[in-house]
Amino acid sequence: MRGERSFCPLFATNFFGVFNDNFLKTLASMVVLAWLGDEKLHSVFMGATAAALVLPYILCSPLADRLTVVFPKRRILTLAKLAELPIVSVAAAGFFMESSALVVAAILLMGLQSSLYSPAKYALVRDVGGAGRISTGMGGMEGVAFAAVLAGTIAASYASDRAPMWVSCAALFAFAVLGLAGSLTIKADEERSRELHSMNPLRYMRRAYRMAKRYDGLNAVIATLSVFWFAAAMLQQGLLVYGKDVLGLDGVHTGGILAVAAVGIVAGQVIAGFVDRSRFLLGATLLTGWIAAALLAVLFLVPLTPVAFAVVTGLLAFDMGFFKLPLDAEIQKVVKGPKLNTMLAYFNQVSFLFMSLSSGCYIAVSWLFGPKAFLAFLALVMAIAPFLFVFSYRSVLLVTGRWVFRRRYRVELEGPWFADGARGGSEGGARAYLVLPNHPAMVDPMLVGAEFWRTPLKPLADELFFRTGVVAPSVLRTLGAVAVPDLRRHRTAKGASIARGLGDIVKSTLADGGNVIFYPSGHIQTEPEREDIGTRQLAYNICGDLPAGVRVIGVRTRGLWGSIWSRAGRKASPSFVPTFVKSVLLWFFVSPFIPRRRVTMYAEDITDRVVAWSALTRLEFNARLNDWYNASSGKNQGNC
Repeated sequence: MRGERSFCPLFATNFFGVFNDNFLKTLASMVVLAWLGDEKLHSVFMGATAAALVLPYILCSPLADRLTVVFPKRRILTLAKLAELPIVSVAAAGFFMESSALVVAAILLMGLQSSLYSPAKYALVRDVGGAGRISTGMGGMEGVAFAAVLAGTIAASYASDRAPMWVSCAALFAFAVLGLAGSLTIKADEERSRELHSMNPLRYMRRAYRMAKRYDGLNAVIATLSVFWFAAAMLQQGLLVYGKDVLGLDGVHTGGILAVAAVGIVAGQVIAGFVDRSRFLLGATLLTGWIAAALLAVLFLVPLTPVAFAVVTGLLAFDMGFFKLPLDAEIQKVVKGPKLNTMLAYFNQVSFLFMSLSSGCYIAVSWLFGPKAFLAFLALVMAIAPFLFVFSYRSVLLVTGRWVFRRRYRVELEGPWFADGARGGSEGGARAYLVLPNHPAMVDPMLVGAEFWRTPLKPLADELFFRTGVVAPSVLRTLGAVAVPDLRRHRTAKGASIARGLGDIVKSTLADGGNVIFYPSGHIQTEPEREDIGTRQLAYNICGDLPAGVRVIGVRTRGLWGSIWSRAGRKASPSFVPTFVKSVLLWFFVSPFIPRRRVTMYAEDITDRVVAWSALTRLEFNARLNDWYNASSGKNQGNC
């Protein structure tokens, strides 16, 4: 059975491959620099080494994707591991002949080999463990990878000083053979790809970007994950200099801080892999990102002893493991089938571009502001990147919003929909859901969307909000909202035509399996806890011609009348921007000290009723729906 297959052979293959990459790179850095008498050649060699490792991933990712079409992924790993043997032979020849050119050539070949099997290696996580064990598999893969980075770096540092060259070369061969042995024992049910893509790196990236846009928020996931690699690469560069120039440590103790960081990130990713199986850990991206920013700020601002610095660095690395793992796993969860190979190759391109950029940023920041400045720069990056990610990924935005709103509103969920736990999508044979809530205040669409976060609802929103400020348009685009023209401003034939076309848009979305939410009344309540649909016809038209398999969910919210988002005491709806600002200030400075407003949200499948009502006239349909919304009017409780 697929669920009984072990990840161990895949983990072992990954470990020995990453170990050899880092062993060769570190050994070359320490041995070859001793050969070069001119110090100016040191930077040339380090630049050539960095380029040899990065360029293959940027240029050869399209070829790596093509290989997954031609060969099974397990065979790709085996061929790559076989190729590693002549590569380490070139490296050994370079070391014995003291030829820096041969050593750089071996590093280039090792980078090429690693780039060509990287997408196949990570795509095998799903093939080995199945969809239910993706988080565990990715946590293990990333954990052993960072352990291998640590082990390879430390082993090469020791070997360069204490071991004869033949021992180091023998180690390169031995770990290449162990990696080959691991690849031969991998067992998986593979999904093969038949789709060929351009081999031109730029064209490939453009096409992969467009492909990723088909998956909501996937480009945001890849960009945010690449920010992690940006930060990790800059930390690795910066800590080597920081340990010597600021903390006054020698190479061994600086390596110890790097070792603590490696252990921390391995532990963070492994634990996160298990946590992510039962909790939506991606929803904590803002929290883990801001914790990382805070710890980086502590490292920058607070004078720390070397031991304290190592402890804080370890905590930072542990937190970064929690930041990274759910992003890795999300790519595998979102992209099903053979297209995963393309997305992983595309991610390799993007992440290595970010890593290349990190080198330039580190040089510029350190040159202008000193060896500590990179910590402040990374704190700023880790504060901004998660915030941008939240507003680019629907489920994360809603889960974050749910946490924010529950600090101000005590939302009580009632009714069969919530009681049956049917909030995860199209359960019970439903093809799609049409959610029809009442509209007591401007805030309830956000509350309803947050409580329905597992079900991707596409809202209809007033076109005014698409042009108001920055936050509202960003949120609406992330939610996939459809702009509804305000016929009070568009009293033209074109405006009326657009309004009539909304019904077709909704029915088409439902027929395609998409979930839709809209408000039959089209405006917030003008009387306490009383819905009035009036002569509106959108709900009537859609329910009278409901696509097959669609279920209609009615939502009745109570408790928002009297809030700053309602029309209580007003002749018109509250202005969004001033109310939003006031709400934020209340959330920070008032809400922690007063009772939360009690809000009840009742949800029920009303499909049979609305279908029967649609046989009546439009006004009769609206009256029946009004009666359902206005039944059991609860009390308005709370303070804000």
